[in-house]
Amino acid sequence: MKRLNTLIVICAAAFAGVAQPANQNPNIILIFADDMGPGMLGCYGQQMVKTPHIDALAAEGMKFNNYYGAVFCAPSRWTLATGMHDGRMGGWKHNKAGVPIKRDAGEITEEEYQKQMAEVKAKANPIPDHEVFMGQIGQQAGYKTAQFGKLDRGFLTWHERVKRFGWDFYEGMYDHARCHGFYPPYMWRNGERFELEGNTLPDCGKTSEKGDEPVGYGGQTYSQNVFIEGILKYIREHKDEPFFLYHPTQLPHGPVAIPELHPDFADDPGLSLAEKKYASMIKMLDDHVGLIMAELKKQGLDEKTIVFFSSDNGHEMYYGSKATFKKQVLPNGEKANLTDKKWRTSECGDVFDGAGGRAGLKRSGYQGGMQCPMIVRWPGHIAPGTETDLLSAHYDFLATLADIGGVAVPKGKDSISYLPTLLAKPQAKTHDYVIVNNHNKTMGSSALISRDGWKLVEIKSKQGRSFQLYNIREDNEERHNLEMKHPEKTAQLAAVLEREIDSERPDLKTKE
Repeated sequence: MKRLNTLIVICAAAFAGVAQPANQNPNIILIFADDMGPGMLGCYGQQMVKTPHIDALAAEGMKFNNYYGAVFCAPSRWTLATGMHDGRMGGWKHNKAGVPIKRDAGEITEEEYQKQMAEVKAKANPIPDHEVFMGQIGQQAGYKTAQFGKLDRGFLTWHERVKRFGWDFYEGMYDHARCHGFYPPYMWRNGERFELEGNTLPDCGKTSEKGDEPVGYGGQTYSQNVFIEGILKYIREHKDEPFFLYHPTQLPHGPVAIPELHPDFADDPGLSLAEKKYASMIKMLDDHVGLIMAELKKQGLDEKTIVFFSSDNGHEMYYGSKATFKKQVLPNGEKANLTDKKWRTSECGDVFDGAGGRAGLKRSGYQGGMQCPMIVRWPGHIAPGTETDLLSAHYDFLATLADIGGVAVPKGKDSISYLPTLLAKPQAKTHDYVIVNNHNKTMGSSALISRDGWKLVEIKSKQGRSFQLYNIREDNEERHNLEMKHPEKTAQLAAVLEREIDSERPDLKTKE
């Protein structure tokens, strides 16, 4: 009888292996916040706005502390999609948004719209036949791929272009200018337009920079509620096949708009209306993460899904003292500088300190403009509550996705998989440096971060071009410029940065 029971157990195990192979790839979800610095999350130090669901991802997974995006929207999405640093040729070649809004507002006719869109398509950065994107890596690994939210890498796209990037299913907005409002009259789903009830404004209900419009201004159907409904439905409908779901959300990009204020802030006398709206947008993002995680558990996918959470670039303010950043002035009216009086959210009137003490905001070459959160959760594989100082960036996601899916990384990609670090295995391959390109110069321009903790910041001004050097392992707030103490190191890193900016893409070299 004992031998018979043993045989039954063995057979049952074998049957289970056929029904659901042990080596089946996990589902992958990437939630990509918009304009949110790490300082807005509790697990990275936020005190005022509670983010329990995102914090739970960190408590149950791994938090990255040396992770980089780009300095604003378009190049960050380009580097994520291509697996190349945005100093490569094409990293900053984005088109102009707004043509659909002109048509919808009656500023141009349908005929003029079609003509202008034809020009947009003709001038768009060409895609070689052999170029491979993040979504295509997912397809090669056998995943059903889906994208919900801001559909382009920047700034205006169309159906054929979205499909070329490797998405089997998509739902969202082609035009990033429409994403600056949260009440679009319509969206797109796999090339088909669908209307949103109660939304009539061509600008999608975009509010002013002051953000003092009434709560709920703009329409009746809030775009992010449409996205979360679509995401949950997709999870339910694809629970029996591996999927890679990418959610480039609008939240918390401004100008601020929200259907209702969160109870945590609605009656807070210390916050302005714009600050209350912004905090409520952060809470909605956190709540939506909670809904996604609850749905995974409900469908029995919790331990079969690896969830990534990040943001495109550093923090941006759509409330409070944002104007002082643009003017580079301190609260006392004194002019800020790039040495001992850098502009910081911690010192310049940001009630949330969204950049967490880092210098600068979005578009800055300092840490506040480019350092991003990255949290990864995979029960049974990633040890709970772990952290890493591994130097990594958005362009590493492509190789990590390939590693998880068991497919090869295309030759010439800058991307390096950090899956070994996630699984507590030796990280044999690492970056010597991470490159972040920047055409702006308000607070530093392009930057290089090295594996041993040095950061070079390019400074462009009317007086010319210079460099600053920081040891971010000891000085992540970039308060102590060490360029004078280490001129050789500065020159060495400057030569590397000079070589990498506007460099050719090795992944697109003609195949032999």
